[in-house]
Amino acid sequence: MQTSLITLETGAAGTIELSDAIFGLEPRRDLIARMVRYQTLKRMAGTHHTQDRSEVNVTGKKMYKQKGSGGARHGDKSVPQWRGGGKAFGPKPRSHAIDLPKKVRALALRHALSAKAKAGEIVVLDKAAAEAGKTKALRASFAKFDLTNALIIDGAELEPGFARAARNIPNIDLLPVQGINVYDILRRKKLVLTKAAVEALEARFK
Repeated sequence: MQTSLITLETGAAGTIELSDAIFGLEPRRDLIARMVRYQTLKRMAGTHHTQDRSEVNVTGKKMYKQKGSGGARHGDKSVPQWRGGGKAFGPKPRSHAIDLPKKVRALALRHALSAKAKAGEIVVLDKAAAEAGKTKALRASFAKFDLTNALIIDGAELEPGFARAARNIPNIDLLPVQGINVYDILRRKKLVLTKAAVEALEARFK
């Protein structure tokens, strides 16, 4: 499939061919949803922790004698029945990550890229460069192409001036091509790929 190639300075700069094996698939929502769940669960800290009866700081003395009170039998105050006691079966630190085969993850990325292409939300940029590194100038360039909410994917190395200028613009994310992922693609309205990123993706999925 063909799409327009643009530059931030002059606008249209011809066309570029995108691989149908990466950008021309019929998107499967189930694959994309599985990948988003995989990513969101993997990023959870899992540091939640409650104190059980062995960890609370209360007296270990028996509350009252075993028999003769006319009430229930009780030991120390660390049990969950009493205020200040430990939590029964509370959350403990653990990993929430789930397994997803590598081939499924790669396929989900291709389907996410195809979904953006099908929706007409992919922009191919000749190069992501801003020698001056000024946010104001870059914001004005983005405004010409309605890039107010976008993920920009560059090649293996980010151009320092462009990265410096883009980091202060809200709703604009910038990643090298090795950091491309399904979750970040979907959370932004437009996906901006440089020529270097397109070539890297085609080499990766060849």
